[in-house]
Amino acid sequence: MERRDQPGKPGKRRSGRTPAGDAALCGLMCALAFLFGYVEMLVPVSLGVPGVKLGLANLVSIVSLYLLGTRRTVLISLVRVILTGFTFGSLSVMMYSMAGAVLSLIAMIFCRKADLFGITGISIAGGVFHNIGQLIVAALVLESANLFYYLPVLLFAGTVSGACIGLLGGMAVKRLSRAIPGSLT
Repeated sequence: MERRDQPGKPGKRRSGRTPAGDAALCGLMCALAFLFGYVEMLVPVSLGVPGVKLGLANLVSIVSLYLLGTRRTVLISLVRVILTGFTFGSLSVMMYSMAGAVLSLIAMIFCRKADLFGITGISIAGGVFHNIGQLIVAALVLESANLFYYLPVLLFAGTVSGACIGLLGGMAVKRLSRAIPGSLT
């Protein structure tokens, strides 16, 4: 179905991108998130707590949220979790990743729409809530609330990782917003 938001310009959206351009951009972001997920698996991070990662794939989420909007960011994140889970992990890895991704997206989308923070603050919220989501799933699966003793370390890791990703994301959004027609910044 062809969407025509601008009279007299078939196939063009108000954003200035064509449906094919939107699909290509979303595909590129999915591929980039998939690649970052793979690179992240190659870089071991050991803080004495299992599950701590750099959050490189979340760079794509924060950039997408600012450049492509909520719907596309949710789609890209879901595709990333499913692809990396099937390719590099298992169903249990996908379950933990999905919980972290969903809670992280909810937090970032809420913070963005409520205009609570800048891009770095939103990224920190995403990093923290990603870790909380995974911790909740681990506590449910293992039926143990004792896992919440890891919470301070995971909050610290999510804050540091979120800040780094937010700073990089801010630079990427600034540069890409000029190159991508109709970006939301």
